[in-house]
Amino acid sequence: MNPVKNQIGGVFIPVSNIENARDWYCDILGLPTDGELFFGHIYILPMEGPNIVLDSKIYSPENVYQVPSFQFRTEDIQQAYEFMRAKNVQLTTGIENDHWFNFRDPDGNLLMVCK
Repeated sequence: MNPVKNQIGGVFIPVSNIENARDWYCDILGLPTDGELFFGHIYILPMEGPNIVLDSKIYSPENVYQVPSFQFRTEDIQQAYEFMRAKNVQLTTGIENDHWFNFRDPDGNLLMVCK
């Protein structure tokens, strides 16, 4: 029996300022900002599925995501795109193949929303 599970517990995102990152991600995901800040550099976003772990200790310009390492889900790609545009999120693509688009967080991490 393999002791390593085929489950993802969390995805780390390098961020330069943990409080600013927490507020930005919670805003675009509709989450409260009242969770615990761990060790002065980690904030865990409570997600449906694997959690997102914002971590300012691992941040450096070299660690910023240049390609998306996961995708946020949506049922309505057009509505999601317009929502992000209204939030002044840096969109890096239009809606591609009527299925997905990319954007950057304030630290420059490349992220994706996918239908």
